[in-house]
Amino acid sequence: MRIGVDLGGTKIEAVVLGDEGEIVTRRRRPTPRESYADLLRAIVELVEDLESEVGERASVGVATPGAISPHTGLVKNANSTRLIGERLDADLSDALDRRIRVANDANCFALSEAVDGAAKGARTVFGVILGTGVGGGIVIEGRVIAGRQAIAGEWGHNPLPWPRASELPGLRCYCGRHGCIETFLSGPGLERDYREGSEAASSAAEIVRLAASGEQRAEACLIRYEHRLARGLAHVINILDPDVIVLGGGLSAITRLYESVPRLWGEFVFSDRVDTPLRPPVHGDASGVRGAAWLWPRGA
Repeated sequence: MRIGVDLGGTKIEAVVLGDEGEIVTRRRRPTPRESYADLLRAIVELVEDLESEVGERASVGVATPGAISPHTGLVKNANSTRLIGERLDADLSDALDRRIRVANDANCFALSEAVDGAAKGARTVFGVILGTGVGGGIVIEGRVIAGRQAIAGEWGHNPLPWPRASELPGLRCYCGRHGCIETFLSGPGLERDYREGSEAASSAAEIVRLAASGEQRAEACLIRYEHRLARGLAHVINILDPDVIVLGGGLSAITRLYESVPRLWGEFVFSDRVDTPLRPPVHGDASGVRGAAWLWPRGA
């Protein structure tokens, strides 16, 4: 049995996966906000509850914001700032008395979709998170590629490629730089673009609905978004040339992206032809927790 834990900003979800990827049982609870110690205790209790239910000890993988620095062993780059500087994997290993595998949540998403999701059978997979933030994960032959600094796939904190004059210098990102992909392609970035120059306020879902109903402002906003996403993913194709790209996060539900973006990215890909499939996720919101469980592959 494998246990996967998805450590989110508002909830912690944990599942037990069987050998064929079936979910045997699952639990979730609100993410404690009081302290890091409370957060650790919540994860340990979830794991113990699941093991008690299935009646056996399991491997444990955890999907988390940010990454474990290979140089310090501490969490870095997490938007859940209370994790930064903590020994998450070591502390959980001590508390659960076993080795724990911890990976960035975008990496876990990519792994889930590569193992038995939208990219099943593909050798090289790039998984994209388009949500409150923007991230990415790389899986090759069923293994997450973390990189020397544990930042492989950190797509959202590169500058938007081939920027137009109106996109320069770009908004300041929380990372301290201007014009990051995340500031354009996140959910808040899409909503901010729609509001620009107006008091109008709308969610990403409402912008899509308005565009479908013929509102020109919303349609123009989505056209800009699609072009920016096409440029961003063309940059990934030029570097990684993945067999499949899978979109995840809330904005992956915008169905028009899967037709419009591949139609646009050919202008920017350094090739005579682009056959890369762009696919929606099979497992949706469950991909993070499933990918965490799959950090322990079959036979591990």
